[in-house]
Amino acid sequence: MGVRSALRNAVADTRPLRVPDFRRLWVANIVTVIGAQLTVVAVPAQIYSLTESSGMVGLTGLFGLVPLVVFGLWGGALADHMDRRVLLEITTLGLVATSGLFWWQAFAGWNNVWALLGLFALQQAFFAVNQPTRTAILPKLIPVDQLAAASALNMTVMSAGAIAGPLVGGALIPVLGFSWLYLLDTVTLFATLYAVWRLPSLPVDHAPDARPPGLRAVWDGLVYLRAHQILLLSFVVDLIAMVFGMPRALFPQMAHESFGGPPEGGLAFALLYAAMPAGAVLGGVFGGWVSRVRRPGSAVLWCIAVWGLAMAVLGLAVGWAPHAERAMLGVGLGMLVVGGAADMASAAFRQSILLGAADDAVRGRLQGVFIVVVAGGPRVADVLHGGAADLVGAATATGVGGLLVVAGMVVVAVGAPSLRRYRPDGRVDADAR
Repeated sequence: MGVRSALRNAVADTRPLRVPDFRRLWVANIVTVIGAQLTVVAVPAQIYSLTESSGMVGLTGLFGLVPLVVFGLWGGALADHMDRRVLLEITTLGLVATSGLFWWQAFAGWNNVWALLGLFALQQAFFAVNQPTRTAILPKLIPVDQLAAASALNMTVMSAGAIAGPLVGGALIPVLGFSWLYLLDTVTLFATLYAVWRLPSLPVDHAPDARPPGLRAVWDGLVYLRAHQILLLSFVVDLIAMVFGMPRALFPQMAHESFGGPPEGGLAFALLYAAMPAGAVLGGVFGGWVSRVRRPGSAVLWCIAVWGLAMAVLGLAVGWAPHAERAMLGVGLGMLVVGGAADMASAAFRQSILLGAADDAVRGRLQGVFIVVVAGGPRVADVLHGGAADLVGAATATGVGGLLVVAGMVVVAVGAPSLRRYRPDGRVDADAR
């Protein structure tokens, strides 16, 4: 009994899956996320096949980021204005339609890279509205003490898809071609559409001065965020972690210069990219402990500090790789796995804080900001780490960045103790505002 109880406490907390509406969404997401990752792989691969230009492939970052920022903020305001089930139905249908257009352009042989980029931007716009809305409904579906567990379950699926999707997509493109991958994505989206259709009506608990969605509504959400220190700090610490501690832009250099891989990729390159989402999956599978944490703010600080330390040790492994290449590759991959698990736990706690401590009337807008931070932070990190590596090398840039993350958490813990002391009582205490 003791062993069985210990195992039950160690593995993921599945209580949210007892709620039929959440369970349908979660199961549908398992299917949909694989299809979505097929498109993530197929779009840049098709662009490169048409242009043989990495510069054109790089434009997917710009065409994806701009609608994520714009529609993430506006979509969050929209999610605070109308029935969220209706908005999910509209945006899910939009994702189905854009995926179907991806299939049609490949099937019809358009071979137009600008059409591809335009469709990709349109798809990201629908995603940017859909995602904050989907997260904002969680407190209406499950108890507040299960929000961290629900977030961990969702992120485990996303991380597993980030591993399986590219592997499956990369293997299927030479066999089936691009059109079949887009068609599979289109078909799998109907699982989510069905789960959304089964949801109850989800009107927003409006504040008395609720405004229609627009720039003013977006601004009101930002003002609300600024006035609530705990919520604001949850974004600040994530930006510190991502901007200073996300060295993914250096993986190609690490794989080639430190671990002996070819310039165009290779096994070490693939393992470096897969290790972090693999860690996130392991962190989710064995994340039963997240539901038992009583101070999620303190847990966020510790998780991000672990992330920073893992990246610092990764930097040491990269620096020592010429002396023991295989051993240091193992150490580096291990640190990325640890970092991925810590990042998953941190994200679960931050989501539970955002959902539990914010008023329902602004949850959509705060989730829109969350999308912008999650999408924008790593892209800023790509620029900073790339520039730093050109000056001091990949090992130093990675190691120092990890140490800066740890230092940042110490500063926040000492200078802003309200986050460290926060308890999930469903509101922000007056002394923490």
